[in-house]
Amino acid sequence: MQTNNHQINDYSAVLSQKYGKVGSAERAKFDEEAYEFYTSQILLNARKEAKMTQAELADSLHVTKSYISKIENGLITPSVATFYRIMNALGMKVEVVKPIV
Repeated sequence: MQTNNHQINDYSAVLSQKYGKVGSAERAKFDEEAYEFYTSQILLNARKEAKMTQAELADSLHVTKSYISKIENGLITPSVATFYRIMNALGMKVEVVKPIV
């Protein structure tokens, strides 16, 4: 049995090699897509934790179920205002904190 002992010591270097250096157009596109995916997963998980269906969430926001589905599948990104409305409808709050350096 052969084991693979390759380790990633600097993930930033891996991202730079695959998606371009920080500040490049390619890296900016990757970062944007990553944030969109992350946002969709936050909303999906929050809705499931709240034990709400897409239809129930959509009704509470006066939007379509299709709109909620598109957000959760990363096909569209909600505006900041809509993100806050969704979080509020799910009984959650968004907190902005300054990281400890």
